[in-house]
Amino acid sequence: MQQIPSVDLRDFLSDDPARKQKFVNEIGKAYEEIGFVALKGHFLDDKLVSDLYSEVRNFFSLPLETKASYEIPGIGGQRGYVSFGKEHAKGRSAGDLKEFWHFGQYVSEGSKYAGEYPENVTVTELPHFNQVGKEAYQMLEKTGIYVLRALAIHIGLDEFYFDNYIKDGNSILRPIHYPPITDEPKDGAVRAAAHGDINLITLLMGAQGKGLQVQNHDGQWIDAMAEPDELMINVGDMLSRHTNNKLKSTIHQVVNPPRELWGTSRFSIPFFMHPVSDMKLNCLEQCIDADNPKLYDDITAGEFLDERLVELGLKKK
Repeated sequence: MQQIPSVDLRDFLSDDPARKQKFVNEIGKAYEEIGFVALKGHFLDDKLVSDLYSEVRNFFSLPLETKASYEIPGIGGQRGYVSFGKEHAKGRSAGDLKEFWHFGQYVSEGSKYAGEYPENVTVTELPHFNQVGKEAYQMLEKTGIYVLRALAIHIGLDEFYFDNYIKDGNSILRPIHYPPITDEPKDGAVRAAAHGDINLITLLMGAQGKGLQVQNHDGQWIDAMAEPDELMINVGDMLSRHTNNKLKSTIHQVVNPPRELWGTSRFSIPFFMHPVSDMKLNCLEQCIDADNPKLYDDITAGEFLDERLVELGLKKK
């Protein structure tokens, strides 16, 4: 596959069974063949997108000492600020050329997961930052629920299979700032080195310009560019593992811009959709047969996440 397919969530949401099945077929095929789609018809409106980018730019424009005051020790970077160069791709030592913020789950009242997650961090200098982040988090989560419902049908599961695993799940909204590049990067460092995502699916805002590249099954790097009204959505390693690699978690990267554009910032905002920690990621029976034997050992989502946070340099063993 040489380009990222585009799908429209409004097909799935329609009352027309043929349109709904069309969406299921299109996204299922794309995720089996390349692991990425560009999605129209999501729940983010233009004002919310504009407000979020405005607040994100305001935050990353704050003085370094102010941002650093929101870097919380001992939680593996799961909430608040993570400083420039701290995260690296699995198997690499060079830090990525980025800084970022994490909004986490807004747990429902009385949930058994209420004590499991760190508290979200409030930025006192920006009175609208946290509220806008929460609204975007919830609209992206809502979009992701419907994408997972379509994938459940494609796999042969009940449509609502993922719903209870996603409710109060450990999902993360990560506004990223890739600052201007001022010197030749050391050790081949790039804005985001080649990697697969940890989670079930990732919903990405900010893939409208060049930079994001996806490695197809022939090993070729292809540009992944969304239209202004599209999110880029990809399969993560948890979903790939759970489906015995039927749905592909695709390696991707964010390359450095041409030298003449080194003086520019890039912003992108991925929503990493995670299940609750006790979800079993065991390979589904529907995805195992004589031609596709079981590829992965049994593991829970929480165990898998902890392994990967250590590998990324965000958590100590």
